[in-house]
Amino acid sequence: MPHVKDGVELLDAKPVPRPGRWVGAGVVAVIVAMAVHGLVTNPNYQWSTVWAWLFSQSIMSGVLFTIILTVLAMLIGTALAITMAIMRQSINPVLKWVATAYIWFFRGTPIYTQLIFWSLLPTLYPKLSLGIPFGPEFVTFETAAYFTPFWMAFVGLGLNEGAYLAEIMRAGLLSVDKGQWEAATALGMPRSLIFRRIVLPQAMRVIVPPIGNETISMLKTTSLVSAIPFTLELTFVARQKGQAMFAPVPLLIAAAIWYLLITTLLMWIQSYIEKHFAKGFDRRETTGASPAQSDSDDEPSPSQKRFLDVTP
Repeated sequence: MPHVKDGVELLDAKPVPRPGRWVGAGVVAVIVAMAVHGLVTNPNYQWSTVWAWLFSQSIMSGVLFTIILTVLAMLIGTALAITMAIMRQSINPVLKWVATAYIWFFRGTPIYTQLIFWSLLPTLYPKLSLGIPFGPEFVTFETAAYFTPFWMAFVGLGLNEGAYLAEIMRAGLLSVDKGQWEAATALGMPRSLIFRRIVLPQAMRVIVPPIGNETISMLKTTSLVSAIPFTLELTFVARQKGQAMFAPVPLLIAAAIWYLLITTLLMWIQSYIEKHFAKGFDRRETTGASPAQSDSDDEPSPSQKRFLDVTP
């Protein structure tokens, strides 16, 4: 019998059978099972060696330096990105041209080429000095003594990342309605306060997802610092140990497992930050009711009242 609710007859609808979906799901399940079976039973992967080296001191040291490089590069890149995004929108032509030239250069050349250049900096500039241009030098020091491979790695990664993040930041800032800036200015708020309290929190909804993707990408891009060469990074350590043991595959698998674990953690952090900045923009979060709860309420919504012509 048909169900009646609030004087309205509800249809007892049944989903249309779709056997093609189940057939497709079965085919995919068989392929996945075959892949897992081959991965587990193939002796060439040497899983015993993988587990033996997964928490070894050398691998854990590589994990630590990889995380440090990622964090430092993203901090430098984010600071540069905010600066360049603001400079790109400046009415000062010098600031705008400098920001445009920076983004053009670092986005237009491969990161591997840039890292090789940073490794050759002590050769190009054996000595660096601080002083007045075309005038006296106050401080002079050997470049190779202070600009170590670790500095070359995270400075090179950070400068490159800043160029990409700058466009992300600029897009996020432009997504905020200009009228809000004008209204806050009319109220007498200073520009710095408007940026921190009004513009940036709203722009973060647009900025956070691509920055999360860039952070995960940076985690994997650190494997390219072997061009410097920086010998403490995870991929470099795993490759060197694998070649020395004549077992490159299990050591690289151990490194891949750590990359997956760190990436999973970063994805969870990104999801949490996205939810934080999405507060006030998601109707379901602001009302505190889920769609299922809304459907189960006895009192119909205003739109339902108008549709059903029910007098409140």
